[in-house]
Amino acid sequence: MLNKIVDGIVHAISSVYGDGYEIYTEKVEQGLTEPCFLIECINPSSEQFMGRRYRQTTPFCIHYFPKGPDKSEENNAVFMVLTDCLEYISVDGQLVRGTGMHAEWDGDVMHFMVDYDMFLIRLDNKEKMGGCSLEMEVTGEKDLN
Repeated sequence: MLNKIVDGIVHAISSVYGDGYEIYTEKVEQGLTEPCFLIECINPSSEQFMGRRYRQTTPFCIHYFPKGPDKSEENNAVFMVLTDCLEYISVDGQLVRGTGMHAEWDGDVMHFMVDYDMFLIRLDNKEKMGGCSLEMEVTGEKDLN
């Protein structure tokens, strides 16, 4: 499910920014092409809610590396765009709402945080019941009139 959420985030960002921005989903040691985004899930959790229902919490950090000379102004503009385009993303054809959106700046890099929380139902693939057979024998005669 996490990879499907990442795909939804990538699709939402690329639909706004197009091909002019690289979107990385894995850490890059060297050779980032700025401007770019780096998407990573931080501390996901899953806890049983009721029966087979589980609450999955998936916080994401989208790092933005600006290129222009006015990096602070560029970060502010990107923050506003991300709050809009990441409010709802498509995951398996369903809309999932992003909450808790906020940003932190570390020098020139913006760290945009968003949570995608949802309930999942775990399917039980165990066979519920084996085969059953029934044998009947009728004895005697009854008048049905």
